[in-house]
Amino acid sequence: MATKKPTSVTIRTYAVGFGDCFLLSFKYPNEARHVLIDFGSTAVPKGAPANQLQRIAQDIATTTGGKLHAIVATHRHADHISGFATNATGSGPGDIIRGLKPDVVLQPWTEDPKAQRDARKATRTAQSGAAKLRALAALEGMHEVARAAEAAATDLREVVSKSVSEQLSFIGEDNVKNLSAVRNLMSMPGAERLYVNFGSKSGLERLLPGVKVHVLGPPTLEQSATIKKQRARDEVEFWQFWQRQGVAVSSGVSHGQRLFPRDVAAETPPHLRWFRQRLGEVYGDELLQLVTILDSAMNNTSVILLFEVGTKRLLFPGDAQLENWEYALARPEVRKLLAGTTLYKVGHHGSLNATPKTKLWEIFKNKSRTKSSRRLLTLLSTREDKHGHASDHTEVPRSTLLKELKSKTSLTNTLDYKAGELCRETLVKFGEPVQ
Repeated sequence: MATKKPTSVTIRTYAVGFGDCFLLSFKYPNEARHVLIDFGSTAVPKGAPANQLQRIAQDIATTTGGKLHAIVATHRHADHISGFATNATGSGPGDIIRGLKPDVVLQPWTEDPKAQRDARKATRTAQSGAAKLRALAALEGMHEVARAAEAAATDLREVVSKSVSEQLSFIGEDNVKNLSAVRNLMSMPGAERLYVNFGSKSGLERLLPGVKVHVLGPPTLEQSATIKKQRARDEVEFWQFWQRQGVAVSSGVSHGQRLFPRDVAAETPPHLRWFRQRLGEVYGDELLQLVTILDSAMNNTSVILLFEVGTKRLLFPGDAQLENWEYALARPEVRKLLAGTTLYKVGHHGSLNATPKTKLWEIFKNKSRTKSSRRLLTLLSTREDKHGHASDHTEVPRSTLLKELKSKTSLTNTLDYKAGELCRETLVKFGEPVQ
């Protein structure tokens, strides 16, 4: 049995490219307890081998000694759960993680398979035993649109800009249902499944003695309906000067009917071809706006966790965007708690709207231009040229945010990894005071 309090935690930030994968190893005098937060990618690092996720899964197995205590899947996007996918030969990264037999799998309330299609909250926080694969109507609708987006990305290549086509494909890929990964998370042998929202018990405390785990998001629809919406711009909170709605995210998936079958397109009279071109451009732009909004809605289902040990606080918000954050940040006690954050996993790979400027960033009191043991630690898992564009100030990671992270925090950025580097470790000792 572990003693009452861990002495330190080592966080391994894995090189998944455009995605997230963090292994938290809490050290107790006689053992370590391991929590995996997300495991997915939609584009591995440049130059990385095709089996990068298998390599990472094997490293997790080695580091944990074959036992993983908990998995946190913050939300259903592929760049956060695709690593949990299995394959027919049992050699997929998800097969390796499954073999580590986690005690708990924690997900947002929107993943509750027993919830009704019009649910506004989870049926109950904890569930065990076999579960049927069923999701909320809003999320199911998103997957259908995502499939249409990928089909459109292929069909419209000749009539829309390259950037629109690429973003339609990227957003679609990120929003597919990831059935194998979802099924694996729902059926980990012997694991208790927890579906959480703001204020609910995390269920991790019994696995991590001496650690308080605060669930700060997402709110249920009964708590706040704002997570269903995404604002296009916010000069105060977003890391940008301006934003053209609809060019904030990107991804891809498949099937669906072609908008302009080639045999029909070939018969288009010359004097109408300009109209076909313009119609395709309008359709592509409007579809991109739609899937961007739906993509953001999924981000706003992200679990936000704050681990607290003594004076040290570790914040992991997944891809939570402003609408998810607002419910928690409206509470003075939450703002006070977050002000003392020791380590911050940068939200949504460094995007413009996942680290609210005044409501979150400015309250972190451990930011400093001077390097010290008390300086805020930040972790950024990202890849350039996959999400947004510098031309309209939506590139990921956002340059203005990245500048702040580099100047005021001790930043671990996967973009700085050397070729072949699998991960970097960040050590937080719990005996050191933080003011």
